[in-house]
Amino acid sequence: MTREFPPFLRELLASVPEPGQGHAWLYKVARQLHAHLPALEIVTLLETSAANHGQRFTHREIVEAVQNSVAAAWQPNGRPRPMQAASKWPCVDQARRTAIIRDGGALARLWEASPVRLADNEAHTEEIIDRLFPGNSLLCCGKSNSVFDTRPREAWRGKLAAMQLLVPSPMSAIEGVTKEGKPSRHTLSNTGPRKFLICEFDTGAIDEHAALLLHLAAFAPMVCAVHSGRKSLHGWFLVHAQPDAKVEKFFRYAVNLGADPSTWTRSQFVRMPDGTRDNGNRQTVFFLNFKPLEAPAKR
Repeated sequence: MTREFPPFLRELLASVPEPGQGHAWLYKVARQLHAHLPALEIVTLLETSAANHGQRFTHREIVEAVQNSVAAAWQPNGRPRPMQAASKWPCVDQARRTAIIRDGGALARLWEASPVRLADNEAHTEEIIDRLFPGNSLLCCGKSNSVFDTRPREAWRGKLAAMQLLVPSPMSAIEGVTKEGKPSRHTLSNTGPRKFLICEFDTGAIDEHAALLLHLAAFAPMVCAVHSGRKSLHGWFLVHAQPDAKVEKFFRYAVNLGADPSTWTRSQFVRMPDGTRDNGNRQTVFFLNFKPLEAPAKR
């Protein structure tokens, strides 16, 4: 297959980098390959090339690189590719959504169903993060999308209540590389395996969001529900060690009910539980259940 490619592309395919530096390589090669192969064949070729050079990526990492590089796909004439990519995610099923939210009173039910209730006015951010991320995990946290850092958990001690954002999975390294090949402490390349999948609803009333999260909790263990400090509610679902296909099926259903698909990206910032939004509002936690974190993962 590689014999049909230009020499520079054959060399690029053969120059698989050392572990920890491969995500920029995936994006760079995929961007070039779009001019020669359909997406499915690009995924297969990248898997084979990486394996032949002793590098290992998950199937999901390679698929994301291929999908993310479509918009920047190289073309011989230098013009953007004349294509309209179909959305990966399903449209909202308004009838199903309406049937789930019709009874009302869901925010009160969400609060009443919470095994742990934060009834005082104290900041509980530190203890929540200790339970969600035990040990001294690397955490990427931020005051904004442009002011952030990745540090060991203990280096964040006492600072988290003032933060509004974090990546909902431990990081695999202090620093990674962006899609453009630039070093950064908040990238997909230095985000570790997915631990929590966040389902965010921001259309409709917060009571509706609570109803949808309670409904989804019947299909996956919900450990936390956080208000954004503005208009949305974020549900944290434990998916650690679950098969990618199972997790994606669950998330597709959530999107079908109106969840924002952007949180599928592992490195996407979400709201810090009991943190502080940039408008000064508290990101209130309405639901906490640490029991799923104590149980062995079921595959």
